[in-house]
Amino acid sequence: MDILTAIILGIVQGLTEFIPISSTAHLVFASRWTNVYNGNAQQITATMAVIQLGTLAAVFVYFAADIWAIMTAFLRDNFAFITGNRRNFSGTNGVRPMWLSDEAWLGWMIIIGSIPIGTVGLYFKDLIEGPGTKNLWIIAIMMIAVAILLAFAEFVGSQRKELKEFGLVDSLAVGFSQVLALIPGASRSGSTIMGGLLAGQKREAAARFSFLLMIPAITASGLLELKEAIHILSKDDFISLAVGTFVAAIVGYLSIWFLLAFLKKHSTAIFIVYRIVVGAVILVLLWKGLLNPNV
Repeated sequence: MDILTAIILGIVQGLTEFIPISSTAHLVFASRWTNVYNGNAQQITATMAVIQLGTLAAVFVYFAADIWAIMTAFLRDNFAFITGNRRNFSGTNGVRPMWLSDEAWLGWMIIIGSIPIGTVGLYFKDLIEGPGTKNLWIIAIMMIAVAILLAFAEFVGSQRKELKEFGLVDSLAVGFSQVLALIPGASRSGSTIMGGLLAGQKREAAARFSFLLMIPAITASGLLELKEAIHILSKDDFISLAVGTFVAAIVGYLSIWFLLAFLKKHSTAIFIVYRIVVGAVILVLLWKGLLNPNV
């Protein structure tokens, strides 16, 4: 893989990881267009996972203050509980234990919400890494399916909860929705925001929790794939991969800023329409035999 190809993949990853339009779908087309690794599914999957670490870095930088507050409060409050020195925090709204602060409780929700995708991801690891996950029929169908689910969530969701009001139901709703992200074309952000809206979360709060929830899953999958990529990819590829990952981080940071600002004033309607149009176009091209469904 040359540096130009890595830059293209990095830009695509950074733009589409956080905006709910499916990074996998766009990376599959980008990998086809650039003909990276001559369509080798295993190498493409490894490349995607490593470049995804760039967008993970964007989350760490953008939410650095939040992450630090969550980690320190989590350790402080749970250690105080274990040692019998706990203190009570007011304003629980019945959604968290009184001996946990909002930040410490958010840490528990991230852990609990990460269990579904961690369990399913490990169990279906071989299937997820296989060529079937790049199938355009699956991608197109999921582009449309999640768009419909997201539209339904926009319609029925009360959109009243701020992040500090999230409870166990919110964590599980978003956590199980994140499992959809294992299916190509679903979109991690699209699935989790959809789950958040169904649980009554405000759009910006749902997106913010979605980004925090992605940290454990992408860290685990990215580091696991990085370990395997060392044996799958050549040493020369890692120079290009480093460039692509850096580009993904920069573009990803800007994408987070854009989406959070956008969702303060707008619905996800534009992304829903985009998903349906792109998914429908892919289905028509496949039906006409103008696209090969497999890598």
